[in-house]
Amino acid sequence: MGYAKVLSVGLAGVAGHLVEVEADLAPGLPAVIISGLPDTALHEARDRVRAAIVNSGQKWPNRRITLNLLPATLPKYGSAFDLAIALAVLAGSGELPPVALDATVVLGELGLDGAVRPVRGTLPMVAAAARAGHTRVVVPAGNAAEAAVIPGVRVHAVDTLHRLVAHVRDGSPLLAPPAHVPADGPAGPDLVDVAGQPLGRRALEIAAAGGHHLALFGPPGAGKTMLAERLPSILPALDDEAALEVTALHSIAGLLPPGGGLLRRPPFQAPHHTATVPALVGGGSGLARPGAVSLAHRGVLFLDEAPEFGKGALEALRQPLESGRVRVARTRGATEYPARTQLVLAANPCPCAKPSGDVDCECPPLARRRYLGRLSGPLLDRVDVQVQLKAVRAAELLSTDAAHESSATVAARVVAARHAAADRWAATGHRVNADVPGPYLRRPPWHLSARVTTDLRRRLDTGSLSARGYDRVLRLAWTIADLDGRDRPGHDDVAEAIQLRTGEVA
Repeated sequence: MGYAKVLSVGLAGVAGHLVEVEADLAPGLPAVIISGLPDTALHEARDRVRAAIVNSGQKWPNRRITLNLLPATLPKYGSAFDLAIALAVLAGSGELPPVALDATVVLGELGLDGAVRPVRGTLPMVAAAARAGHTRVVVPAGNAAEAAVIPGVRVHAVDTLHRLVAHVRDGSPLLAPPAHVPADGPAGPDLVDVAGQPLGRRALEIAAAGGHHLALFGPPGAGKTMLAERLPSILPALDDEAALEVTALHSIAGLLPPGGGLLRRPPFQAPHHTATVPALVGGGSGLARPGAVSLAHRGVLFLDEAPEFGKGALEALRQPLESGRVRVARTRGATEYPARTQLVLAANPCPCAKPSGDVDCECPPLARRRYLGRLSGPLLDRVDVQVQLKAVRAAELLSTDAAHESSATVAARVVAARHAAADRWAATGHRVNADVPGPYLRRPPWHLSARVTTDLRRRLDTGSLSARGYDRVLRLAWTIADLDGRDRPGHDDVAEAIQLRTGEVA
């Protein structure tokens, strides 16, 4: 009888948990039993591992093999345990010295030929191993660059089971991680391409500076999509903490670009209007995968033709927008993903969407109300900036004037405004105005005088603004003051915030 144990990591959402892969080889009828709440992919590991061991020139033990994954109460998903299972079986049969595997975390999927294939979620798995105090990890060669971004961890890459077995037996070298390659792709579109739309540009800049949600209404061709696609270009680059969060989410989803380094540019997600609730907020059988709202964490979620989305899908966004997290419950447990994103909605004024607007619109008033009514009041109440864009005129479209500001110019002002907000709210732990709870803004030392908020309080008393809307206007006013270099909002800042929120002049 032989026993061996190899360390690996399992994922529950973005949280990794250390898993001990135990192998017990006993006399009896040859069989492989896997315990520890494995999913279907893990149940099938017995066949993959057997073929990989044999095709790597090793002997498969003709015994009763019991594989246990501790902790047994934690559900295990995926094929990342294949390599650890193979090593545990070989060590338990006496083919490998068990001591050589102590304190080493092993990740990887096995092909039938013994090749070690990349797996999703390597970055959060390696981060979990580092938190548990294990600084030596073995990962597939395709995931080595991704794993190497975790500080203080020695990453060893492997491409075949044969290479890893030779390393454990006689110390032959493994592969080194490749040189760091930036993971971000080419820069996106520039704001200088947008013709006209001074109100849309101003709204976009304010949304970027304060982290506010944005809704753009207007006829086709007004520039709604162009403005939304350029929002990431004026957002600040992600810091180390945010970059790790974003990269981990994209690693779990299998969306990291070649190179596997940290994602420094805010992500941009633009799902089609036929997207389902699981596609937007996350789901799937077994381990719930992150949806578009989580993949847009620390970036932008753009819903073009927003009224065409299913009502259930739109309403499912309400809680994530408020809490900044998504909790997906399934029969085998709940999975939580971060979802601190900026929502951008774009919508035509009516179903016919005639370019000339009201002049040739064929829609009766009831049809127009019903169309925009697909965006519910509670959803729009969570959107800070709501602006009506006018159609672009010929003079604006054909102008050769080079006065339009580039994304770099606007981004510099956005960074300065965010630094001002971060310094002000440092004691509260918040980084942007949109995240500051309303009670902070209504109590000393941050409350605004009655003279400054007269129009705002009148709208609250008459019911044209909800309590949530009142707080969101205050946050907008602070952002406007930050952009214009003032230490506190004044009456004009609140008036502009009201106009951006309601479309009405205060």
